[in-house]
Amino acid sequence: MELKVNIASTALVVIDLQKGIVGLQGAPYATSDVVSRCAELAKVFREHEGFVVLVHVGSRDGKDMLHPITDAAPQAPMNRPADFADFVTELQVQPTDHLVTKHQWGAFFGTDLDLQLRRRSIDTIVLCGIATNIGVETTAREAYQRQYQQIFVSDAMTGLSEIEHDHTLRYIFPRIGRIRTTEQVVNAIE
Repeated sequence: MELKVNIASTALVVIDLQKGIVGLQGAPYATSDVVSRCAELAKVFREHEGFVVLVHVGSRDGKDMLHPITDAAPQAPMNRPADFADFVTELQVQPTDHLVTKHQWGAFFGTDLDLQLRRRSIDTIVLCGIATNIGVETTAREAYQRQYQQIFVSDAMTGLSEIEHDHTLRYIFPRIGRIRTTEQVVNAIE
C-alpha cells in the first residue's frame, strides 16, 4: 500500500531525544543515527508547516513518577544531571514545536498531547524516538486507544536491545499502524 502523508492532518511525535537518554546504548541502531533521522523528519515537517511534537521525560524530585514493585532491578535513583531532560541540540527546537513533558513511559497520560492534536484536527501521527519498546510503544498503544492512525519510522527509533526493538516492530506495531523508513515517510509528505 502506497504511503501518503497529508501534512495538514499529521503530526510528527518524537519520543525522549533528550541528553539523559541518547547517551544510552541503542540497538539495532546507534542513538546518534536515530537522532539524525528524527532531526531530518522534524526539519521536513517544519518546512511543510507540519505540527512537530517533542516529548521528553522529566521530574524535579521523582515523586511524580511511578514506583512499582517489580521483579526487575529498580531504576537508578534520581541523581540525574541538571540537563537530563534537555532536548538534544540536533533537534533544533523551534518556537512552533509543541513540547510535552511526561512523567511515565507514555506521552498521552497526564499531558495535553491529545488535546493539542485534536485542536489541530490531527488524526495521524508519525512516531519515532527512544526506546522502541518503552516510550515509543507505550505512546503508540495510547494513540491506538484514542483512534489515531499511526506511522512508525522503523529506522528512526531504537531499543535498548535488538530483541526488544524487533519484538515491537514484528508483533505490536503491525497490529496498530504502518511501519515505514525515514526515506519512505519523507517521500510521502504532501
